[in-house]
Amino acid sequence: MTKRTMTLNLSDAEMEALDALCEQKGLSKTALIRQAIRLYQTVEVRVRRGDKVVFENEVTKEKAELVVI
Repeated sequence: MTKRTMTLNLSDAEMEALDALCEQKGLSKTALIRQAIRLYQTVEVRVRRGDKVVFENEVTKEKAELVVI
């Protein structure tokens, strides 16, 4: 697999969110972004198939649908 380099410009808020997620997950920024790409790709495939992405609260059973643009 050939690896390529890119530059990513983020706002302060986006960088703070990235840093916080990296800290929470114990991941590097590169690892977290790779994981986010794989997740987004999986969601896109499921949405194209006609599936819905739903979050359900285990306690209240309240559901919320994720709308992907």
